[in-house]
Amino acid sequence: MNLQIGIVGLPNVGKSTLFNALTKTQNAQAANFPFCTIDPNIGTVPVPDERLEKLAEIVQPEKTIPAMVEFVDIAGLVAGASKGEGLGNKFLSHIRECNAVCHVLRDFENDDIHHVSGSVNPKNDWEIIIAELILADLESAQSQKERLDKKSRSGDKEAAKEVVLLEKIEKSLTEGHMVNQLKMSEEEKIILPRFQLITAKPFLVVANEVETEVKNFSAENFREKIGVPTSVPIIPLSAQIESEMATLTREEAREMLAEFGITEPGLDRLIREAFNLLGLQVYFTAGKTEARAWTIRVGDRAPQAAGVIHTDFEKGFIKAEVVSYRDYVQYRGETEAKNAGKLRLEGKEYEVQDGDVIHFRFAN
Repeated sequence: MNLQIGIVGLPNVGKSTLFNALTKTQNAQAANFPFCTIDPNIGTVPVPDERLEKLAEIVQPEKTIPAMVEFVDIAGLVAGASKGEGLGNKFLSHIRECNAVCHVLRDFENDDIHHVSGSVNPKNDWEIIIAELILADLESAQSQKERLDKKSRSGDKEAAKEVVLLEKIEKSLTEGHMVNQLKMSEEEKIILPRFQLITAKPFLVVANEVETEVKNFSAENFREKIGVPTSVPIIPLSAQIESEMATLTREEAREMLAEFGITEPGLDRLIREAFNLLGLQVYFTAGKTEARAWTIRVGDRAPQAAGVIHTDFEKGFIKAEVVSYRDYVQYRGETEAKNAGKLRLEGKEYEVQDGDVIHFRFAN
């Protein structure tokens, strides 16, 4: 499952520094001038999950494979991007391909790091980017509506439905609201992805703070100050500290966090929030060859989950042998869990739960 989170923000807010920390590389050019990232850098990042590590301790596999998510470091945006200012057109095309948007807001002063607006104002930064994305979506919605109008008038019923939804979207965008804030019917939610609108995607916000302020951060106060919708998760972190920790051992990183009174790496929370934001979960397979986390959508049934491994598993699905993660760990593996009556045989209608350890039976 190819999942991409686009990292966006004005120039010099810490996007590339954050990307470097996420990917534990220095591929993105974190330079002190606008547009240092011209083509998007893409990094594949493992989803932190202590459960997988615990399973690996029990089964001692040859390899351990976590769930993965891709982060895309997208060129800095400026006012007027929707009309092609800066790298606007290139930026917008890259972000349309992502599944969700991570908006980085700088919330600290530093005379050595120039801000493109001349002063640090995260509320203004938020409004600039959201306004540009709304304008880009408005232009796209109007263009698509014009094209679909012709098909609708010729009797195309599906096109007629799309036109009605686009009119609703156009009104909301004109009023300054992102599409993801618009209430829609289930049918409209199915139609919506066809339009590839940026503000229809789920958003999360990273508040890039100085390291001494992370432990005292109040998401509620920040949300009120900036005007971020309640549906958007806010994650505080220091991109600089996270970047420095990326070069340390796990123990050294823990010690650095402790110095600042921080309980866990901000990147771990960011990756988990991004994963959850997309309505995803994992199940596990565990054996001598590998212990692995498989990414599925919340609500997926057993055959769909099997299909993530191989399409033949879904087509020939017979049964799923399921042990909950808690039982698997308590009984130290599948054999003892089965002996304790904790292994279940589930059929096609079983809705896979986050953390299930599963072995699939299928017909060739």
